[in-house]
Amino acid sequence: MNSCLSQTELMIRFSTTSFICLLTAGCSGIEMRDLVTPRPVPAQSCVVVGFLGGRGRWDDETREVRRAALRLRSPERSIHVETFENRRRDVAERFVIEALDRDGSGEVEPNELRSSRLVVYGLSFGGAAVVKFARQLEPRGIPVALTVQIDSVGRGDGRIPSNVEQALNLYQDNGWLIRGEHPVRADAPERTRLLGNVRFDYNQPPGSEISLEGVPWWALVFRVAHARMTRDPAVWSLVEQTVRGACAGEELSPFEVSQPPQGRD
Repeated sequence: MNSCLSQTELMIRFSTTSFICLLTAGCSGIEMRDLVTPRPVPAQSCVVVGFLGGRGRWDDETREVRRAALRLRSPERSIHVETFENRRRDVAERFVIEALDRDGSGEVEPNELRSSRLVVYGLSFGGAAVVKFARQLEPRGIPVALTVQIDSVGRGDGRIPSNVEQALNLYQDNGWLIRGEHPVRADAPERTRLLGNVRFDYNQPPGSEISLEGVPWWALVFRVAHARMTRDPAVWSLVEQTVRGACAGEELSPFEVSQPPQGRD
């Protein structure tokens, strides 16, 4: 009897654990073995880290953060991109160190930093992870060439740390419940160049016309504007354009708050 009860209890626990894993899109998420970027990367490379929002799995190609990463990835142009769950900043940090540490010392030396660039972007809770991740790298002396936050929600995502060279914040404030962080400000304005806090409008065309077909109802409750921004091709065109510019070492032009984002007609 005790043996039967034990087996039943184990089955219940296993089922419960499996259910929780499904809800959280994987118990552990991304691991180092999942990455395809060579480590270390060649000199003069651009390493790009993308953080997904919510409980999105790192390799979910229905998620725009992942889809943008696959479009940006270009080893022939020395652009190496990986995406991570927003809760796996530990794996992202290890990836960045291994990618930039060409002499295998375990630390990223100044000469290694000078011959590479790091860009970080993220959506929603992934936007908050962008700022937390940059701050996580600050004590190591690792600079971030560009951060891009897309409708960032979370704690501590309104102040950009001093190791960030350029920062761009894209947001909407039409939502009842979810509104992107704005404005973001630099901890050290003399070291961080803010490219802009760019507002997108989803109460009127063209934003209000973005289709939400296929979006589950629970993803729309009180966050229709957030869902539309997630799908807005103009947003992702601007993200990719800015990331590529930063990777190429271009001097990026700031955006005026009142200026329509590039790519919107």
